[in-house]
Amino acid sequence: MTVTEIIETFKELSSPEDIEGMARFGITPEHTYGLRMPVIKKIAKNYKNDHELALSLWDINTRETRILASLVDDPKLVTQKQMDDWANDFDYWEICDQCCINLFRKTPFAYSRITPMDKLR
Repeated sequence: MTVTEIIETFKELSSPEDIEGMARFGITPEHTYGLRMPVIKKIAKNYKNDHELALSLWDINTRETRILASLVDDPKLVTQKQMDDWANDFDYWEICDQCCINLFRKTPFAYSRITPMDKLR
């Protein structure tokens, strides 16, 4: 499945009711198809450790493409620059949570990128 086919799948599975519900939690309705996480995770199972696909999906800037990117990327190929670039793109909590849980914590440099609380004060 190509990026175009993935987007077509997202469109087919799109849920206007779920988009409305997501808006209550700060999820930008203009940038989502309204897919629930189990659906995104099921799609991701077909693309494990596909770094190039992840980069392409991230550039599309929708909730689902960015979450899918975090699920399919290869943590061994993620660079610190990529991590910084993606973190700079976070525009609400869910994308941040999904990237950290699904991808960033699995990189070899994850814990070195964390700033201790005492240094933030």
